[in-house]
Amino acid sequence: MKERAAPDYGSVPGLQNLFFTRRDEGDVSHFLLITIWDSIESVKKFSGENPDIAKYYREDDDYLLEKEEYSQNYRVFHSQEEA
Repeated sequence: MKERAAPDYGSVPGLQNLFFTRRDEGDVSHFLLITIWDSIESVKKFSGENPDIAKYYREDDDYLLEKEEYSQNYRVFHSQEEA
Protein backbone atom coordinates (compact mmCIF):
# COMPACT_ATOMS: atom_id res chain seq x y z
CA MET A 1 0.00 0.00 0.00
CA LYS A 2 2.76 2.42 0.90
CA GLU A 3 4.79 1.54 -2.20
CA ARG A 4 1.97 1.38 -4.78
CA ALA A 5 -1.17 3.18 -3.65
CA ALA A 6 0.31 6.11 -1.72
CA PRO A 7 2.43 7.40 -4.63
CA ASP A 8 -0.49 6.92 -7.03
CA TYR A 9 -2.88 8.91 -4.86
CA GLY A 10 -0.18 11.50 -4.19
CA SER A 11 0.37 12.06 -7.90
CA VAL A 12 -3.08 13.63 -8.25
CA PRO A 13 -3.41 17.35 -7.48
CA GLY A 14 -6.03 17.97 -4.80
CA LEU A 15 -5.14 15.15 -2.40
CA GLN A 16 -4.88 16.77 1.02
CA ASN A 17 -4.23 13.75 3.23
CA LEU A 18 -4.17 9.98 3.17
CA PHE A 19 -4.59 7.46 6.00
CA PHE A 20 -4.08 3.71 5.87
CA THR A 21 -5.84 2.02 8.79
CA ARG A 22 -5.65 -1.62 9.89
CA ARG A 23 -7.65 -3.75 12.32
CA ASP A 24 -6.51 -7.30 13.06
CA GLU A 25 -9.01 -10.03 13.92
CA GLY A 26 -7.12 -13.24 14.57
CA ASP A 27 -5.38 -14.21 11.36
CA VAL A 28 -7.39 -11.76 9.21
CA SER A 29 -6.60 -8.06 8.83
CA HIS A 30 -9.09 -5.43 7.70
CA PHE A 31 -7.80 -2.34 5.94
CA LEU A 32 -9.53 0.99 5.47
CA LEU A 33 -8.05 3.69 3.27
CA ILE A 34 -9.21 7.22 4.04
CA THR A 35 -8.37 10.07 1.69
CA ILE A 36 -9.12 13.77 2.08
CA TRP A 37 -9.49 15.75 -1.15
CA ASP A 38 -10.07 19.41 -1.91
CA SER A 39 -13.06 18.66 -4.20
CA ILE A 40 -15.04 15.89 -5.86
CA GLU A 41 -13.46 16.97 -9.15
CA SER A 42 -10.05 16.01 -7.74
CA VAL A 43 -11.43 12.62 -6.66
CA LYS A 44 -12.65 12.06 -10.22
CA LYS A 45 -9.18 12.84 -11.57
CA PHE A 46 -7.94 9.92 -9.52
CA SER A 47 -10.82 7.46 -9.71
CA GLY A 48 -12.50 8.23 -13.02
CA GLU A 49 -15.86 9.79 -13.76
CA ASN A 50 -17.71 7.57 -11.24
CA PRO A 51 -15.93 7.92 -7.89
CA ASP A 52 -18.33 5.41 -6.29
CA ILE A 53 -16.63 2.51 -8.12
CA ALA A 54 -13.73 1.17 -6.07
CA LYS A 55 -10.27 1.30 -7.66
CA TYR A 56 -7.88 -1.64 -7.30
CA TYR A 57 -4.41 -2.56 -8.50
CA ARG A 58 -3.37 -5.78 -10.28
CA GLU A 59 -1.42 -7.03 -7.29
CA ASP A 60 -4.40 -6.62 -4.94
CA ASP A 61 -5.62 -10.08 -5.94
CA ASP A 62 -2.50 -11.51 -4.28
CA TYR A 63 -3.36 -9.97 -0.91
CA LEU A 64 -7.09 -9.36 -0.56
CA LEU A 65 -9.61 -11.99 0.49
CA GLU A 66 -12.42 -9.96 -1.04
CA LYS A 67 -12.84 -6.69 -2.91
CA GLU A 68 -15.74 -4.36 -2.39
CA GLU A 69 -17.27 -3.10 -5.61
CA TYR A 70 -18.02 0.39 -4.33
CA SER A 71 -16.16 3.04 -2.39
CA GLN A 72 -17.89 5.33 0.09
CA ASN A 73 -17.59 9.06 -0.39
CA TYR A 74 -18.41 11.54 2.34
CA ARG A 75 -18.46 15.31 2.37
CA VAL A 76 -16.76 16.99 5.35
CA PHE A 77 -19.12 19.58 6.77
CA HIS A 78 -17.10 20.48 9.87
CA SER A 79 -13.58 20.01 11.15
CA GLN A 80 -11.97 21.16 14.36
CA GLU A 81 -9.53 23.23 12.33
CA GLU A 82 -12.45 25.42 11.23
CA ALA A 83 -13.57 26.12 14.80
